[in-house]
Amino acid sequence: MLGREAAAMIDISAVRTQHTLKDIEEVVAYAKKYKFINVHALPCWVSALSEMLKDTEGVYTGAPVGFPGGAHKTEVKLLEAEELLKDGVEEMDIVMNVGKFKNGEYDYVLNELKQIIALAQGKALVKVIIEINALTDEEMIKACDLVIESGADFVKTGTGWIPGNANLERIRRIKQHCGDRIKVKAAGGIRTLEEFMELVDMGVERMGINVKSAIEIVTALEAQE
Repeated sequence: MLGREAAAMIDISAVRTQHTLKDIEEVVAYAKKYKFINVHALPCWVSALSEMLKDTEGVYTGAPVGFPGGAHKTEVKLLEAEELLKDGVEEMDIVMNVGKFKNGEYDYVLNELKQIIALAQGKALVKVIIEINALTDEEMIKACDLVIESGADFVKTGTGWIPGNANLERIRRIKQHCGDRIKVKAAGGIRTLEEFMELVDMGVERMGINVKSAIEIVTALEAQE
């Protein structure tokens, strides 16, 4: 795999509480240099992020909905999604309401996702974060089924805010279960080229990786070219 091919599978972000406009500008500079496919920022920064990326082909403006806990009321998530779309978001990562899901309120979770995805239809690519570090194996598979039914483009494994490792074997189960019905974005704890390549071999289509590790992975592949 070439470095630029890897970069086209990697989302990078500046979504921590303390991140400022300067931090976002630094991440955008790396995205432009290495051609990482997606840059995520928290909602209040999305209009600025969109402006930074408007003339950069192949690098898209991303932001979360309901981040990081997913437990905002549906009306709040819908308003947030509407505002993100106005501000130029091109990829939205929606945090599923994990608490409602674990409470067995599957209709609530599905209906919420469908409403948000309907807003984004034809305007932005949508990923749904199921937060596997908070789920049992059985819940994880059920969550994948709900996300597939919702019409999302990707099921995403986590926010990276709940402690855990790269979860390679659990992600393998997700990919085997989902097959070609939905794409998979792995996120949280992916640090090494070996982990990246194992996920590629599984068929995972996208990965969320911290900036430092993402650059190390791409430059390691470039050194092999």
